[in-house]
Amino acid sequence: MANPSKTARKKAWQWGRYAEALAVARLRSCGYGIVAKRYRTAVGEIDLIAERGSTIIFIEVKARQNISDGLASITYRQQQRIIRASQWFLQKQPKFGDYKIRFDAIVIAPWRWPRHVKDAWRPNI
Repeated sequence: MANPSKTARKKAWQWGRYAEALAVARLRSCGYGIVAKRYRTAVGEIDLIAERGSTIIFIEVKARQNISDGLASITYRQQQRIIRASQWFLQKQPKFGDYKIRFDAIVIAPWRWPRHVKDAWRPNI
């Protein structure tokens, strides 16, 4: 018999990957270009990086039972990690140097349209 915690982790991982695929479909249908998925750096990971016009958008995708739980699950600590990872990305990709920067969230909940929250947080610079 499989270890229940291992099974639960696998199910959560699969749900997360499905949520990211839905988020990508939502973004593309709204005219966003996908620059990177699951972008890993030494300081953190960014679920999705997209561009639209002259804006580069760093997006955290959350799959939760409801929208409010998804938004609440993006902690200040996680926001800071994503901000650091975005700075890393921008150093490695100078072509985005003149772009506006935005941090968004997309929350996926069962039987709901993906909720795209633009400008979900801002760095304290």
